[in-house]
Order: sequence, then C-alpha cells, then structure tokens
Amino acid sequence: MHEMRNSKDSFLTLEEIVEIAKRKGLGGICITDHDNMDIRDFAAEYSRRTGFRIFTGIEYYSLQGDIVAYGIRYYPRERISAQAFINLVREQGGVCYSAHPFRNNRRGMEEHLDEVTGLSAIEVLNGSTHRDACLTAAAYARKLDLIPVGASDCHVPEKVGVCATYFPMEIETEADLVKAFRTGGMKPAWYENGSYHVVDIHGPEREFPDEVWMHVK
Repeated sequence: MHEMRNSKDSFLTLEEIVEIAKRKGLGGICITDHDNMDIRDFAAEYSRRTGFRIFTGIEYYSLQGDIVAYGIRYYPRERISAQAFINLVREQGGVCYSAHPFRNNRRGMEEHLDEVTGLSAIEVLNGSTHRDACLTAAAYARKLDLIPVGASDCHVPEKVGVCATYFPMEIETEADLVKAFRTGGMKPAWYENGSYHVVDIHGPEREFPDEVWMHVK
C-alpha cells in the first residue's frame, strides 16, 4: 500500500489505511512507498499504539521495473538494474518480488523476469492492474516457480484491501514476514461481500474466478 507522506501519488494517510484495513478484516498491512522507506519509524510507533501489524518495505523502480522488498535498511538513491537491486536485498538478508510485472505503464519487469535470479515471488493479483496483465503474471509464477502474491496497491480509500495475500503462518514481526517468503505457501486473495477469497493458481482451476474482475481495475 502507498501512503501520502512519501508516495506523492497517494491520497491516503496511514491512519485511514489502518482504519479501512481493520474494517475489512485484514490481519496486517505493508506500506511500500515509491523509492522511499521514511515512514518506517512512524509506522512502527503507530503499530505499537494501535496493536495493528504494520510492516514497511519499499517499491523500488529498478532499470527493468518495480520490485517490492522487505527486510532491508538501505537502498539505492539512484536507479540500478533489477539484478543489482535483488543482489543488494539478498546481501541484507531481505526478500523481494516483482510488482505488477505486466501492467501497461512501463513500470513492470515484463519479460525481464526471465533474465534475473533471486526473486522470491511475483505479484499475480493487483488491485490496480487489468485482468490480462494479472493472468500473464500468474502464468509466469507457474513457469518460474515463484510464490504468487496479491496486493491492493492502493492510492485511494476505495482500493484499500481489494486484493491481499493469504499467509498460512502467523506474521507478527518483520523477521516472520521475511521467513514466510522463504517458506512459501502464500496465495493471492480478493475481497468480496465482507470476506476474503483465496485463489490457488496451481490448482485445477488456474484462472481467477470472474468475480475477481469486478473489484480489480
């Protein structure tokens, strides 16, 4: 999710995001601002104060497209290649995945996914990405054997929590989050009629149900 203090294209405060996330039944949220992690200390304090889990990562715009990373403390202030960024994340003990790789805004990694190593996952269900791009991402997740995840990628209130990731284990700390991406088992999910619905892209029905696209861009 994107928060307006550091993502200039967002119209959401952290306080608003948490309020909506709680209402929808999310167990926690991740703030991944564009090329910025300055919200980390404020988010950690707000998490302690509210008792709601908030994790801070980054959506870094590499030369080959956007990559979400967790478990890092420093990141480049200039654009570097996707592989160099992945290597930097792994050197810090972090994990990363390709965000909306086939979105039609020239910020996804697209076929560059075939050229890199070290990604843990791929975003296959994104609340601000069209159907065909999500389905192509799901096909790549199967092809490259990457963990499929979902994200609302919200910038406005109505998009908070429209898509999410189901974790089969409890995530209480940033270390738990990083470990989960090494263990796997996560699945993308979408919100409808007061609850979340999980999709198994490796199951017999590999395409997302039609109902998904009523809530995704």
